[in-house]
Amino acid sequence: MADRKIIESTLARTNLTDHDLANVAYTPTAVMPDVRVVKIGGQSVMDRGRAALFPILDELVAARKEGIAVVVLVGGGTRARHIYSIASELEMPVGVMATLGKYIPMQNARMVQMLLAKHGGLYILPDDFEKLPLYLQLGCLPVMSGMPPFGYWEKREEGSRIPPHRTDAGVFLSAEFLGAKRAIFIKDEDGLYTDDPKKNPAATHIPRISVAELKALAQHDEAPAAVEA
Repeated sequence: MADRKIIESTLARTNLTDHDLANVAYTPTAVMPDVRVVKIGGQSVMDRGRAALFPILDELVAARKEGIAVVVLVGGGTRARHIYSIASELEMPVGVMATLGKYIPMQNARMVQMLLAKHGGLYILPDDFEKLPLYLQLGCLPVMSGMPPFGYWEKREEGSRIPPHRTDAGVFLSAEFLGAKRAIFIKDEDGLYTDDPKKNPAATHIPRISVAELKALAQHDEAPAAVEA
């Protein structure tokens, strides 16, 4: 029998947890660095109706007419919280809760797309994500749910069954993948707080924080409240 041929590769005789491999310099390719990823908050904007939403859509349309490439993602809001509350009471596993929770931001995204239809608004599913370059070249305004498509495979977070990766996380992941220079979250709060300012008037605003500082706070159970909308 002929000798087995091996394709030379850095992975050929290395396990994927090898420290030398993990420490290799990593410079990811920015797929679409000039795209602006914008999230419209569910509770902050969508739940407040026309008065809150329409001025934002006008700004997005104006930006697209100026040639600025924009991808719009939408949150779930109060109705998503209602689903999580019911599913939690019924002791649903985290994967089921994530699957149920994804439908509300999808509904909100469809409403935004319809409102933007005459301006090139286009609703896209996660499977259409790779078509973004074509849609943007055609002058469209792509609109999608902010919920990452983990669904039934969502991992459980210690001490909770609420899906840890919700619409804020999905927006960040989308921006990171595209290599976007900025992800813009449109909400009714000034940013990150030490606690939920809607529930705790004494919550302190954090004007700026690094990822390393955020991780350090999380390790000491002092993580700021990220108000998911």
